[in-house]
Amino acid sequence: MHYLQKQAIGLALAAVIVPQFVAAPASAEETTCTGSLGAITVDNLRVPQGATCTLSGTRVEGTIVVEANATLRANKVQVKGNVQAEGAARVNVLARSTVGGSIQIVQGGAARIDSVQIEGDLQFESNSKNLTANKNTIGGSLQAFQNSGGLSITANTIDGNLQCKENNPAPVGGENVVQGNKEDQCAKL
Repeated sequence: MHYLQKQAIGLALAAVIVPQFVAAPASAEETTCTGSLGAITVDNLRVPQGATCTLSGTRVEGTIVVEANATLRANKVQVKGNVQAEGAARVNVLARSTVGGSIQIVQGGAARIDSVQIEGDLQFESNSKNLTANKNTIGGSLQAFQNSGGLSITANTIDGNLQCKENNPAPVGGENVVQGNKEDQCAKL
């Protein structure tokens, strides 16, 4: 057998014997925001420690993560996932924004959630500054636990429960439409 024929047969056998490799699906990209973003689409968004991020008309296919001492100012945004903030200085989500998951703000500073459509829960826990939750539509529950900066909860439509525990001062507000129960400090709201 000729040398080139042997090489061709060897290559043909190798193609049959060697398994085919399938590329793994690409992982979602993460965009770091330390300034302003307008009407663009990103996969996931991170606001790094100490930074300020201003969003206007931005679409986030995944989750927004706000790190320690960072500030998020979001107007007319669409978020398919969650907004998660731990130790953030300030979180503002405003002006007809939509969040497909939950907004979770823990162990940080102030927050203003105003005129937002939230499919999941709004959670505000162990924060040292005030929360203003006004005119939101919340598909889950609004939960405010162990905050020391004050809470103003007014004119929200809540499919789940309105729960407030161990906040000092006690929450203020009213005109909330709650499908579930109003519990503890929120009973009067």
